[in-house]
Amino acid sequence: MSNFDQIIDRKNTKCYKWDYNKEIFGKEELLSMWVADMDFQAPQEVLEILQKRVDHGIFGYTGLTGSFYASIINWMKKRFNWKIDQEWIVTTPGIVPAINFAIQTYTKKGDKILVQTPVYYPFFTSTENNERTLVVSQLKLSDSYYKMDFTDLERKLADDVKMMILCSPHNPVGRVWKFNELQKVSKLCFKYNVLLISDEIHSDLIIGENKHIPIPTISKDIANNSLTMFAPSKTFNVAGLSLSYVIIPNKKIRVKFQKTILNLGLHGGNVFGIEALEASYRYGQKWLDELLNYIEDNYTFVQQYLQNNIPRIKTIKMEGTYLLWLDCSELRLSQKELVSLFINKAKLALNDGSKFGKGGNGFMRMNLGCSRRLIEQALDRLAIAIRSI
Repeated sequence: MSNFDQIIDRKNTKCYKWDYNKEIFGKEELLSMWVADMDFQAPQEVLEILQKRVDHGIFGYTGLTGSFYASIINWMKKRFNWKIDQEWIVTTPGIVPAINFAIQTYTKKGDKILVQTPVYYPFFTSTENNERTLVVSQLKLSDSYYKMDFTDLERKLADDVKMMILCSPHNPVGRVWKFNELQKVSKLCFKYNVLLISDEIHSDLIIGENKHIPIPTISKDIANNSLTMFAPSKTFNVAGLSLSYVIIPNKKIRVKFQKTILNLGLHGGNVFGIEALEASYRYGQKWLDELLNYIEDNYTFVQQYLQNNIPRIKTIKMEGTYLLWLDCSELRLSQKELVSLFINKAKLALNDGSKFGKGGNGFMRMNLGCSRRLIEQALDRLAIAIRSI
């Protein structure tokens, strides 16, 4: 049984989440509940395999074996009942790099790329840094639940959009899209000849009875008009090992993507990322089941605490991920005042909701991938801070 209650000190480990508060938030001593990695050790089996590789002591150039690909193929079949072929799999050094590769491969300067806000902000930077035109379709919020605005989405896709980047499950609003929602998106992209990039990095982190559906399983049409991006990094907390993969059933689309990677000289792999991916998918299922139960309990704890102690902050219904979207609009603060409240009064490092684009003002993103004791401490700080305003 994994001990997710254990608090492991991550300070002074070159940890982006805990060692850079001064640079990012302007204060050193904050409780860090922002960037999307967890404060839990990876599964024991993964640690043992990595230790064995360290003990070998030679870290030369490393290739991908049949067992590596088999671990991905078996994981997709087991988790999503999706049968994929080995040739569809293309490895990349992370999801954000993969999104940039796709933008560079299939669009040109000035082309329109659509995202649904509020959403993971590298979608914006990847678009704008590559000198493409960002198009926004804002999600609709009703009764603490987000839905896609299909009228707005179709109108904008029809206006010469070349690519759509879908977040599924959605970060930060926590939605796990239903079949009919994904089917509508797929049909619209196919209808208007829009290439669909689906970031599914949180696909294993599903709460309760919700079910993640990989976008290519919706229809043959969308399978041939999409790139779907996965990684073990969020699931098993191995993000620092920098390995992800893209599943591309359409050979013509896949070859173009592979050419971009080859031209950039990024076709190699990180030896520890390779080992961690295979070990996670082969041996991590039990650990993941325990993790999901713990995350769900954390979510329930936060819901109840806020209802009883800070009723002016609402939780958005979380169907997936370990990232909770907090609706702070009833505090009646400007976004600058809200961020200052969390940092300067509550001494908490959370993500500023405005960073996630249109629809993010009045919100903060809270990472629940940590011990219950840390969450309780954070909420107590927040309650005291709010009583002071």
